[in-house]
Amino acid sequence: MVTKAKIEKPAQPLESVVEVGKQTVESLMKTSAEVATKNYEKTFAAAQEQLEKAASAAAQGYEEFTSLGKDNIDIMVKASTLLVKGIEDLGKEVATYGQASVERSVTNFQAMFGIKTLRELIDLQTEQTKETFDSLIEESTKIGEMSAKVANEAFGPIQAHVNAAVEKMLKPLAA
Repeated sequence: MVTKAKIEKPAQPLESVVEVGKQTVESLMKTSAEVATKNYEKTFAAAQEQLEKAASAAAQGYEEFTSLGKDNIDIMVKASTLLVKGIEDLGKEVATYGQASVERSVTNFQAMFGIKTLRELIDLQTEQTKETFDSLIEESTKIGEMSAKVANEAFGPIQAHVNAAVEKMLKPLAA
């Protein structure tokens, strides 16, 4: 004898369980998509902000670089102008000394025509040689001092510019 077992009906129909599972998966997918979208938007905003900062820094660096180039040219023009003026002044000084030297030589030569004795010739020659030597030493000293002054004046703007640039470069390192 075969007995028939009684099949009990489930408490919930299978369709409703599937429907609940489907809704749970859809809710989970929707929530995951929303979280992923929010994270993507945050990441994109942060990347965009960093890119804007980098672009701004690059633009500022470019502006500083072009400004530095213009400043360098201005400084070189100023230094060159000072150097040319100084060389011009040195040239005038040398020409003035040359002219005075020629005039002194003519005067000395004329003085030789009035000499009557060998002693007068030796005394005149000694005096002229001493005057010429003293004049040469004096003029050499003057030209040396002028040359040093010209070099310092011409190099001054360059040195000041280099010092300012070095300070500007070291400032971020100190911070």
